[in-house]
Amino acid sequence: MPFLPSTLLRRKPLLAALAAAFALPAIALDMPPPAAVASRITQVKVYPGSATVERVARVPAGSRSVTIACLPASLDVQSLQVSADASVRVGETSVITEPRAHSAACATSALDGRIRALEDQKATLQAERDALGLVTGYLKGLGGSDGDAKRSAIDARNLAATADAMRRTGQESLLRQHQIDRRQEDLDRQLQPLLAERQRSQGGDNSQVTAVTVTLDAPREAELRLSYQVAGPGWAPSYRALIDTTTRKLRIERQALVAQATGEDWRGVKLVLSTGQPRRNTAGRTPAPWRIGVEPPPQQQVAREDSVARFAMAPAPAAPVAPAAKAMAPERPLFDVNVFQNSFATEFDVTQPIDVPSNGQRVAMPLGQHEETARVAVRTSPRLEQAAYLVAEIAQPEGVWPAGALQLYRDGAFVGSGQWNAPGNIDGPARVTLSFGLDELVRVSAETERDIQGSGGFVGSRAERQVQRAYAVENRHRTPIALELLEAAPVSVNEQVRVATQFSPKPAELAWNRQPGVAMWRTELGAGQRTRFTADYAIGYPKDVRLQER
Repeated sequence: MPFLPSTLLRRKPLLAALAAAFALPAIALDMPPPAAVASRITQVKVYPGSATVERVARVPAGSRSVTIACLPASLDVQSLQVSADASVRVGETSVITEPRAHSAACATSALDGRIRALEDQKATLQAERDALGLVTGYLKGLGGSDGDAKRSAIDARNLAATADAMRRTGQESLLRQHQIDRRQEDLDRQLQPLLAERQRSQGGDNSQVTAVTVTLDAPREAELRLSYQVAGPGWAPSYRALIDTTTRKLRIERQALVAQATGEDWRGVKLVLSTGQPRRNTAGRTPAPWRIGVEPPPQQQVAREDSVARFAMAPAPAAPVAPAAKAMAPERPLFDVNVFQNSFATEFDVTQPIDVPSNGQRVAMPLGQHEETARVAVRTSPRLEQAAYLVAEIAQPEGVWPAGALQLYRDGAFVGSGQWNAPGNIDGPARVTLSFGLDELVRVSAETERDIQGSGGFVGSRAERQVQRAYAVENRHRTPIALELLEAAPVSVNEQVRVATQFSPKPAELAWNRQPGVAMWRTELGAGQRTRFTADYAIGYPKDVRLQER
């Protein structure tokens, strides 16, 4: 054994430990170029305005570095997570974004094979058409001025047969050329959408791609998992409400519309829809102190206002925008990211694999349904509109029901569209009321309003106003109906104005839907029956003031 200084002998265990700790980076210095491995998307969790994509790749045994290419340029690098099986040691990760044309793996498209096959068919047809053109050109040459010598060589006894053969040959040639033209038009119609799809997937916002290179040590074949967020995708709820007026059963069908244009198609993936919004603020605003003081003298106040005005006229310097921030700016979401206003997120797992192409196409999928017996009534507001509408009311379904588009059906017939807005539970159990269109068998009429002005009080110091309203409702159904009539009564917001009301009959509610002054009558109206409602208001106020009504 060669002689070693005692200092090195004492440090030998330390050097061995350091070498073992940095074994992976040391191997990376001599490793071959990273191998590109194929990957597939296994799951996508879609939020309003973004999505988390999970990919899986098979890593060959003995791999030291692998690259997963053709990822979308909108990939959020800060959200990138890499994990692998327990037998794999994962080192550093590098990310590069480059033009699609510079990547051999990404420059090709899955549509290239179909496009080439159609182009080959077009080339074959064009070759046949050119050959037929030679035939027709030769036949035309026989009939030209230089064809006299050729015609003289033809035996007169075979002239008729030769002319007939030339006619049939020319006719068949021209007819075949026409058929080839039609076939080429059909091939062009098949090629155009394929070429447009390839251009869409490789050009425009998708002309850039991202590649992720992972340094690792894989002693055996294993799985490598990537998770990252992309901006732009989104989903929006959609609802269908179907009412059966005979059984009063109300069924609400819930759907989701999903769309994305990230540059990578989601084919056969497990889809999870979440009402969470990871791109919103994570902390709420805090209040500033409420300071109360005394206004300065008028001269100081004017000087202060002048200085404030001069300061306001000077434009504030624009905040510089870093180039990286511009590059990472997300594209406009396909759905409104402010649709969901719930405190906690709810997730919907779609059981079957889903295909969502990267072309903005909206894909609809069912999310279940809710059914229960509703309270059905006919509601009218005669002073605003002399018409009655069918409404159904149920308790708010359990869970999170975000706002969304609503399609309404009454007894199997489509009656119109609306908006689903489930109320919050503020005071007691929340209720959901849906309107199912005009009830043409309920006639509503409003009598002419009487508005009388007068005076009263000590020597006529106060003005008095008497308002009288009356409404009539007739049920032309063959069955009874539950009638609800709404009336807005005057409400005083000033102690100088006094209001007295008198209703006939007495309303069921004087503050309907927590709105003071909105009265509601509820009554059962039999088949062919007619009823009348009256409201009298006495409004008193000082003569020297003007009433403000809103």
